Amino acid sequence: MINILGIETSCDDTSAAIVNHNFQILSNIISSQEIHNKYGGIVPEIASRQHIINIVPVVDNALKQAKIEPRKLSAVAVSTNPGLIGSLIVGVSFAKSFAYTLNIPLLAINHILGHVYANFLHNRKLETPFIALVASGGHTELVKFDDMHNFTILGRTRDDAAGEAFDKIGKLLNLPYPGGPEIDKLSKKGNRDFVKFPRALNIKEDYDFSYSGLKTSVITYLSKQTSDFIAQHLADICASAQAAIVDIMITKTIAVARKYKIKQICVAGGVAANSELRNLITKQANKFGINVSIPEPILCTDNGAMIAAAGIDKFKHREFSDLKLNAFSTKGIRIL
Repeated sequence: MINILGIETSCDDTSAAIVNHNFQILSNIISSQEIHNKYGGIVPEIASRQHIINIVPVVDNALKQAKIEPRKLSAVAVSTNPGLIGSLIVGVSFAKSFAYTLNIPLLAINHILGHVYANFLHNRKLETPFIALVASGGHTELVKFDDMHNFTILGRTRDDAAGEAFDKIGKLLNLPYPGGPEIDKLSKKGNRDFVKFPRALNIKEDYDFSYSGLKTSVITYLSKQTSDFIAQHLADICASAQAAIVDIMITKTIAVARKYKIKQICVAGGVAANSELRNLITKQANKFGINVSIPEPILCTDNGAMIAAAGIDKFKHREFSDLKLNAFSTKGIRIL
């Protein structure tokens, strides 16, 4: 029996989880830092200090919920990059000490790759090849996986990521932080065709993304409206902005899958929790006979279970790290 402890501290969520060799989640504890809400964004120094406070009780609760003693763990997997360097250091330092004390293997996990592995927790029969749409606060990438150790990045954001666009537009509309979930909620009552915001890089055979122009377009539109008009049509404006973010991701993801004749799409990252994206990409892909895998919303946001899931594969291939392991903030998906 393989039991992997996964530790995730790349941003503001402190999470620890235990997942077994069948990708069964035995525990998944997440401690979110609501302290950042009043600042309208993540304050890195505060985030790292909160991780120091949270990490021990979170891991302890994960072990208790799983009803597993530390000595029964096979290895500890930890997110090492990308992310906020101070936050990552807390998780990596704890994982190194934990692995050393128990004399168990240490597994270095790329945070973005971890998001992709969340799909195996959702669908244990998932097989490669597949196209992965990774959409989060810092990343928007299209990746072709031939297998879990061989992949090609086909497209990425040239400026703002999808999650970043949601949060920035939310701030322009004076919505609570984070803006993404608030826009999603309001959009359900709005008309997505109310404003025709631009879909950037809507060019055949170009699989990159760009959302900075959308933010500028929203600023320009709002500057021409009265505060009463914006308040009256807030749901419509949210729905229109959300459509501009989501539609281009769906179009490009399906286009890539069709080009490479791949019948499986996996959606990953925090933006994968967006209800419009989940609904439309499934409907539109199915028209072309393409299956879509999207984890439950709790597994789309940062969590230890996805890190543990990635760790299972590394453990089976004996891809262990030594105690010289360091955190680093470099962006992007990669094999460590």
